[in-house]
Amino acid sequence: MSSFGAFSFEDNVLFKLLIPRRCGASSVCMHLCGEGLENKYYKRFDFDWIAIDGSNDVYTCSIDMSQIGVGLYYYKYEIDSPSCEFYGEGKKVTEITKMENNSDGMIQLLIYQEKSRCASWMHGGIMYHIFVDRFNKSGKCKPKDNVVMNDDWYNGIPQYADVPGGYVENNMFFGGDLYGIIEKLDYIEKLGVTCLYLSPIFDAYSNHKYDTGDYMSVDSMFGSELALEMLINEAKKRSIHIIFDGVFNHTGADSIYFNKNGSYNSVGAYQSEKSPYFEWYNFRKYPDDYECWWDVKILPRVNSNCESYQKFILGDGGVVEKWMKKGIDGFRLDVADELSDDFLKTLNKKVKSINPDGVIYGEVWEDASNKIAYDKRKKYFLGNELDSVMNYPLREAVIDYIKHGNCSMLYDTCKMLYSHYPKHNADLLMNLLGTHDTERILTVLGGESSEGYTNKELSVKRMSAAERKKATGLLKLAYAIIATVPGVPCIYYGDEAGMEGYRDPFNRLPYPWGRENKELLDFYRKIGGIRRSESLFKNGFFEIIECNSDLLAFVRYDDKNFVVTIVNRSDNKYHLDSNIDLKSYETGRAIKVFNPNSAYILKAKIPFENANITFYK
Repeated sequence: MSSFGAFSFEDNVLFKLLIPRRCGASSVCMHLCGEGLENKYYKRFDFDWIAIDGSNDVYTCSIDMSQIGVGLYYYKYEIDSPSCEFYGEGKKVTEITKMENNSDGMIQLLIYQEKSRCASWMHGGIMYHIFVDRFNKSGKCKPKDNVVMNDDWYNGIPQYADVPGGYVENNMFFGGDLYGIIEKLDYIEKLGVTCLYLSPIFDAYSNHKYDTGDYMSVDSMFGSELALEMLINEAKKRSIHIIFDGVFNHTGADSIYFNKNGSYNSVGAYQSEKSPYFEWYNFRKYPDDYECWWDVKILPRVNSNCESYQKFILGDGGVVEKWMKKGIDGFRLDVADELSDDFLKTLNKKVKSINPDGVIYGEVWEDASNKIAYDKRKKYFLGNELDSVMNYPLREAVIDYIKHGNCSMLYDTCKMLYSHYPKHNADLLMNLLGTHDTERILTVLGGESSEGYTNKELSVKRMSAAERKKATGLLKLAYAIIATVPGVPCIYYGDEAGMEGYRDPFNRLPYPWGRENKELLDFYRKIGGIRRSESLFKNGFFEIIECNSDLLAFVRYDDKNFVVTIVNRSDNKYHLDSNIDLKSYETGRAIKVFNPNSAYILKAKIPFENANITFYK
């Protein structure tokens, strides 16, 4: 499953077609269509006949990508023959008769600007996503006057709306802070973590902090700037980097910049049209009718193309510069789809100017290579915007495979990701099973559906012992997959401890210190140790060798060695038939039998092309 759909504009690519001789092909060409060209053919490339390979004619065409230029394209083949059946890119293709739209039955081709390898420290590592208020409470930070404290760390129920999507104050806190994270860095390190991804920590009214009040200040309930400096220093001692959740599409209505409630000593946009922040926002009828993120009134949307806003966030002495010079190494961008290309390019330039090894992730839920948002094609991977994205497509595919054996969805998703995405972007994918926006993965795998239940019922609903046992086994299989495919696994705090919970806010409960699921925790730690010891997980190539409803097997390889991950989700044993030994990382012994409902990560010290591997019951 090597990439054939994303290339640098500096590449010269050889396209090869095997056409059955019975087709009697007399000529072959490729038709290429580009964005915004009204579905017309953009370029035609003629193929040359070069040889006979068994029963096939071999046609090739070498294409200099610089002749085409940076951008997103689609292509089809056309042959002149009595029969239109032939093979391209390893699959059957039919002759073009007409092109109804750019992507109708066509193959995607993305040509990007050449870029050097970025975030070398991220390759082969593990991320840990922390919702700060719910991770660990140090007791060193005083509550603000306008908050409600919930002192029941283990059994407390967070605020929730009467109906999903209803208004909730979100001013209930459990007391987690940055000092609390410092206290648990040794625990985090044992998971193999090399990067902390923190939910927003800037001053804000809510517990989730996506309603930014002051980009230049760390919230006092999290320990203020002093606690952040201590966290950065202590994390560096353990070779752990930190990235922030960058919420640049909207601010809080209760903020220095909007100041709807008059909480800050500033002239906010809500208070005066002469405010220095007025042009950041879009008022339909001043002052109460303004554009918001998803019509949430406490989150007025910012125009990311506004010059003064970009200068504040991205300029000299601005938000990005301040925190990166403090020692953070990048950002995960909230709702990246709603940020302009100009903002993303300027952000990329700023981050790399401060730290060439800095990283920028985008929150994108779909195929990021061809995403259309607000009627505009996004340019995330053409160069100089995002380093990678959150891998929600893989999450959905892995869950469907582990729960239901949907092998075709998993195979097709992997094919899409690793052919559509440039390799340097795929190697940094944030591979996740759960986030603060999804139900807890243990609940997804083993719990009852939330459909038909009220928030009140979900607030106390838990799995039975039998459901938890089943879900624990399934989660081990799922984590083995996302931890060994291309990209970087991202653990949502507490998933490794067996936390459960339904939709927001029940997926944001406090971490159960001292009550962890030891079986899961040991498994996550084992995977962390394997990733630390194996360089192939940094940027090794990827290929699926078996994918059916019972068994999944894939390899990561270079020209000397390979690693194979085997996931047996069936109730039967599977056996290995191979000309080589596949050895355990833990014992060094060869493994030939794969037990039911189990996952294995094995290594071999020969080139993958020399291996013959098959499985049987």
